[in-house]
Formats: sequence, C-alpha cells, structure tokens
Amino acid sequence: MKLDRLLAITMTLLNQPRVSATELAKRFEVSLRTIYRDMDAINLAGIPIVSFAGSDGGYEIMQGYRLEKQVLSLDDFSSICSALRGVRSATDHSEIDRLIERVGALMPGRDTSMDQNYVDLDFQPAPNDKVHMGPLHQAIKDFQLISFTYLDNKGAETERKLEPMGLFLKGYVWYLYGYCLTRMDFRVFRLSRIGELNILPEQFVRREYTLQDVEQQFMDRADFKKVHAVLLFQPEMKTRVRDEFGFDQVLVNSDGMLSLTSYFSSMERAIQKVLSYGSMVKVMEPPDLIMNIKRQIQKMVELY
Repeated sequence: MKLDRLLAITMTLLNQPRVSATELAKRFEVSLRTIYRDMDAINLAGIPIVSFAGSDGGYEIMQGYRLEKQVLSLDDFSSICSALRGVRSATDHSEIDRLIERVGALMPGRDTSMDQNYVDLDFQPAPNDKVHMGPLHQAIKDFQLISFTYLDNKGAETERKLEPMGLFLKGYVWYLYGYCLTRMDFRVFRLSRIGELNILPEQFVRREYTLQDVEQQFMDRADFKKVHAVLLFQPEMKTRVRDEFGFDQVLVNSDGMLSLTSYFSSMERAIQKVLSYGSMVKVMEPPDLIMNIKRQIQKMVELY
C-alpha cells in the first residue's frame, strides 16, 4: 500500500542521514519515478525533504525538523515493552527498568490497559548461566578480554581467552560469541559449559563481525541432514513426539503406532535422541544407526 510505503520511507529518512533514490527504489521494489512521486507526497504532507545532487547525493529531512505526530500505536509500544521485559528477565539489569519507564512515558493516552501483557516473554537463563550473564554483558560493553575454562560436547576441557562480542538465545539455550585468541578464530560457546570465568583488565578493539556472520558461518559448516532415520514410536509417545518433531512429520498408523522420518546432524546426535526414548521407539532404518544403537545398548547391559 502507498500509505505504508510513505510511512516506511519517512522512518528511513529519520533514521539515516541521507538516502539515494536508487537505494529507496531497490529497498521498496518500486521504480525511481515512483520514489520521486513519493517524495513530492511527503513534502506536501508537511515534512520538508531536501534533495542533493552529485555522486553522494540523495534525500534527507531538513535539519532541525522534528516529527511531532505519534507514529507508533499503543499496541506497538506494548510489544516493545514486552520484549524489553523479556531482556530484563535474562540480564537483571536495572537500566532496562528505566528504559521501560521512558518508553512508557512516550505512550499516547496511557491507561491501565497498557500494562496488560498479551505475550509474556521469559528469557530467564538457568542458574549457572545467570551467574555468568551479568559479568559477560558488562565485559562486552566495556570491550574487556575474558578467560574461562570450557567443556566441549566430548568432555574435553580447555582454557580459552576471548574477545567477547555478544550473547544470544537460540533454541532455549544461551550462547556467547567472540574472537577466540586461543584458536585465533571466531567461536561460539554454550554458557552452561563455561567455568572459572575471569574478566581481564586488558581491552580490545571490536572486530567487524556480527551475529549474522556467526550464524552464516555455522549454517555453512553444518549438515543438518547428515543422518536420516525412520523411527517407529509407541502410541504413548504421541505428545512428546509432536512436541519435538512437529505435527506434519508424524504419521499415525492404524494400530496407533507413530511413524516418522527425521534428520540429524551427526550419528552421535541421532543415537542420543533415540536412546532418550528408551523402549518406546524402534529404529527401522538405516542399518548403520541400528547397529550403533545395538552397540550402545550392549555397553549399557555390561555396565549394569
């Protein structure tokens, strides 16, 4: 819709010093002629747009102009506050409380309905993670080096020295990412596996690397379909199976048994997942997964 595009262009100009017509046309997938008409429409609406010619030219809002009209709705503000409360549950930083108060003061026509949470976001970390969350958050803000011991998924413990760059939550698990001076590369660490954390006095200059770069690197390296498995579950497992694998993948057979084909990033992960169901699941294929499951069960028998 044209009105939505005009508002989006206005917000872009408020947040960027200067934007070219070509960049706007590409961003909103319209022609240059349409952008020119949009600029005229914004000007006619009372928002002074200044154009500049040349290689570094473009459009910007006249210096000193303030957009007085409220552009965010009550629902918009409520969503922002819900997200901030979620961050507050993870970090325990009092500055978030002050930010929520400042955002609340901007809300139009504030009444008791504003404090209703339609979506409650709770990012509360596990107790061990929470101990590290505050110091890590401060070290990231202050560009301070850290050192810690780290336990990998095979039980090997190493000493690490890191330029901490950010914390993120993925799949209900908290992670830290940064440049590892021990491995001389960017790395991601699971908070629950970090021990003996120390904030060092040395500071660092942040490298040009973002969380999006970390995720892209992870996606490039990972093969999420390395191992495929056909599984047959007992009917009692219906709820858990649907929780973990989704509704679409599960086929309910005439006898009540549940069939599905799933994929795992490694044989180790496939074995762990299958064994977590105990006698409530049977692997139908592939043969090498069946053989590995038998070996693990034999080791368990020998252990007991």
